Amino acid sequence: MKATLRYLAGIAGPSGFGSNSTAEQVTEDCSSCLPSNLTALITGATSGIGAETARVLAKRGVRVVIGARDLRKAREVREKIQKESPNVEVILLEIDLSSFASVQRFCSEFLALELPLNILINNAGTYSQNLEFSEVKIEMTFATNYLGHFLLTKMLLEKMIDTAKKTGIQGRIINVSSVIHSWVKRTDFCFKNMLSGENYNGTRAYAQSKLAKILHVKEMARQLKARNARVTINAVHPGIVKTGIIRAHKGLITDSLFFIASKLLKSVSQGASTTCYVALSRQTEGVSGKYFIDCNENNCSSLANDESEAKKLWNDTHALLHKRLRQAAH
Repeated sequence: MKATLRYLAGIAGPSGFGSNSTAEQVTEDCSSCLPSNLTALITGATSGIGAETARVLAKRGVRVVIGARDLRKAREVREKIQKESPNVEVILLEIDLSSFASVQRFCSEFLALELPLNILINNAGTYSQNLEFSEVKIEMTFATNYLGHFLLTKMLLEKMIDTAKKTGIQGRIINVSSVIHSWVKRTDFCFKNMLSGENYNGTRAYAQSKLAKILHVKEMARQLKARNARVTINAVHPGIVKTGIIRAHKGLITDSLFFIASKLLKSVSQGASTTCYVALSRQTEGVSGKYFIDCNENNCSSLANDESEAKKLWNDTHALLHKRLRQAAH
């Protein structure tokens, strides 16, 4: 109850920011002290929170690489960004996160540019009311929101560790998750069923993919620490924002409820604030394996905090990718 009231009133937390803070506000102090030549890679930055994150990072002088399925939309976003920040480089590369082949191709193209990689923002997300499958016959929401980002992170991790070593600047990985992860029951969280879309329910599939993204953060933070790598990884809940994902949930909420809910929704610029804060703030330097809401560390569900569950999901995912990529190579 207290948290809800704080959210509605926009009261700032320990970081000095709260639910009303915008991406520009939370990065205002950063711009003077940011190292030059930072490079951030953002998935799904053709609209909504992703596009706003790209715009604000560019405004702070960060080179932005946008991984997008729709390059036409990506070009429009780049045009807007460059009007506002003409000196900043914005690079567009095509990626379909539901396709392992596309993720591999994207990573090869990115690595061929020989750019540093300081910040990786796994932002893209999809919601589907009906059961759909990726080209390798995996349920589409899980394939896009979780598996594609897992593979992307795995393929770019050495580049990030190497960049941090060479520059002395800590690398940061951010998984955009959702508070909806806490809706998932332990009995429903079964890897095999998530791949096959067994007893499919759109909202549950979306929640499961967002829980998987937090568990990815937990296990990866542990591994990075064990390696003494100068790279952190955290999860963020952007808040419920007026974006396409919300529109896709139309059947879920009646119009009158939607109207009431819309009064509590964040603007896109408030929604992008937590991602931008974790990506650039000095206060998040060295912070890893955490979950942020409204620019402040927060608690995730007990299932999302379960270390053995995180390790199990990591191992299952690793085995699946190894098998699928080997098959594709033959």
